[in-house]
Amino acid sequence: MKAADFPAWQTALREKLLELMAFPEVLEQPAPKRLWLRKKDGYQIQKWEAYPEPGSVVPFMMVVPDKVIKSSPAPAVLCFPGSTGSLESLVGLPEIFPKARLKAKRTPKWKTEDNRMALHFAKRGMVAVAIANPATNDTDSPILGRSSVAMNAMMMGRSYLSISAFQKAHILEWVSKQRLVDKKRIAVCGHSLGSEPTDIIGVLYPELIKAVIHNDFCCNWIERSIATNGNVPPAHHLIPGMFQWFDATDWQASIAPRPLLFTEGGRANQLEKVRAAFRLNGVEKKMKVYQYTKYIDPKARIHDFKPLPEGLSGEEYLEYANVEVAEHCFRPKRAVPWLAKQFGM
Repeated sequence: MKAADFPAWQTALREKLLELMAFPEVLEQPAPKRLWLRKKDGYQIQKWEAYPEPGSVVPFMMVVPDKVIKSSPAPAVLCFPGSTGSLESLVGLPEIFPKARLKAKRTPKWKTEDNRMALHFAKRGMVAVAIANPATNDTDSPILGRSSVAMNAMMMGRSYLSISAFQKAHILEWVSKQRLVDKKRIAVCGHSLGSEPTDIIGVLYPELIKAVIHNDFCCNWIERSIATNGNVPPAHHLIPGMFQWFDATDWQASIAPRPLLFTEGGRANQLEKVRAAFRLNGVEKKMKVYQYTKYIDPKARIHDFKPLPEGLSGEEYLEYANVEVAEHCFRPKRAVPWLAKQFGM
């Protein structure tokens, strides 16, 4: 692609992605409502509810540094947890849901502390907004699990990711209007399951999102499916009709020239594809990639740029993608300083 052709491609991808999201046309909804406020040492935690569409209640929390309250506005970052991550885990409060408590007991202390995504950003002086994933903790149901929710959504012409992104976009628009927030410095950060709506929001809202943190590895789903015998992703990763047009790595490439961070490496050829978009825009340094500890040394990445064989198991594919599963978590030492630098803090 020539540099002159990039903006048209970028716009076309954004328009098609918005079409595939099938966001509902919603009449005016009630404004978000604050449920409670708790003051901590140097910051406060607020619990809110948002109402993006009829029948939908989305809980979220805000962590606001005391200094921001006194001298607003400040940069803001929307924080999306992983598949089992709770709002409590993101802001440093004790778990209150049975599944979350059980998981917390099995999680190493260092990982629990690292996963306090919103709290880490707030301690660096940013307004951190933690938003729950559909069908998880606050929004979980004993009747339908996440996969059933995803399949029901697709039956109705939507998808799990489109619902997740719609809810988060609704809150983003509200956050951007708050007096505590510097509208010119808003970022989005997602870990694991939250990394996909992070990319989507980053693509669809270039006027609001100024930096994107993909706290997971770089994955092309078509390539992955072919390598693993046509094994399709779980339903909550699927957007009907998308793969005939583009893949997740195309979303990420279209974020250029805005800053983009990958915290957990990924397939070398796919990272190079995304990097090419930044190079095309003359901003290669605005894309940053960190590797898992096991793969920091390039010599350890023995599969980089080699053909990806077919017939791999899921575990074997992750080896080709330089993924160290046991170390998968939010990366505060990578994400927080990087974002602070982007925002001139």
